[in-house]
Order: sequence, then structure tokens, then C-alpha cells
Amino acid sequence: MVDLMNSMYIASSGIQAQGERMKVIAQNIANVDSVAQSPGGKPYQRKVISFQNVLNKELEADTVQVKKVDTDESPYEKKYEPHHPAADQNGYVLYPNVNVMVEMTDMKEAQRSYEANIKVVDMSKQMMLKTLDILR
Repeated sequence: MVDLMNSMYIASSGIQAQGERMKVIAQNIANVDSVAQSPGGKPYQRKVISFQNVLNKELEADTVQVKKVDTDESPYEKKYEPHHPAADQNGYVLYPNVNVMVEMTDMKEAQRSYEANIKVVDMSKQMMLKTLDILR
């Protein structure tokens, strides 16, 4: 029974981590058109999340948690829009380094990982209930 509880705890750490990943992806998508406020300013910078394994000594197993959220240092997209208030002296406006297709792919991957961890929790719960039924 303890092993089933441990599996639920490990899966819940994955659920939390993927939930945080989805929040970061949602921020990136929401800011895809957030340009600089003035010429020479910087637009929104894409955020990326990294995870780490953490040994849980009670469970004697690795769990996952967010290590940090960093900014993506890839170059901004430049678009020629000479009448935009944030255009530089050459007429270019800097747009965020966010690619919606990449974000949507990452979101789908995070969603599937989230769902897989939910299934682990559900299966562990069902096995615990069956074990209790057998012991009655």
C-alpha cells in the first residue's frame, strides 16, 4: 500500500511541474505581440522552464520540480513598420522571440505529460481500493 501512495506522490510532483510549464507557455503565447513601448526598447522575451530531479528520502525515489524559469536569449524578430511608435530610426520594430508553433507543440507535450501523471494517480487509487476490498 505504501508503494501505491509513493507512486501517487511521485506522479503529483509531475503534475505540478507540468502545470507550471503550461503557465509559462501561456505567458509566452499571451505576449507574442507585446512589442517594445518605445524605439530602442526591448519587447517581451520568451521564457523557458527547466526541471530537476529531487531525491525524496522518505520515498527513496526521485521526484520532479521546477529548477528555474529563464529568459530565452534568441534574437528578437524584426519587422519593417516605419509608422509604428516603437519603430527605430530605420523603421524596424522588435517583436518578441516567441514562435507560436513551438509554444503550441510544447503545450501539447506538457498536456500529455500532465494527463499521463493523472492516469498514474487514478490507477494507483484504483489499485488501493481493490486492495482494501480484498482485505475486507
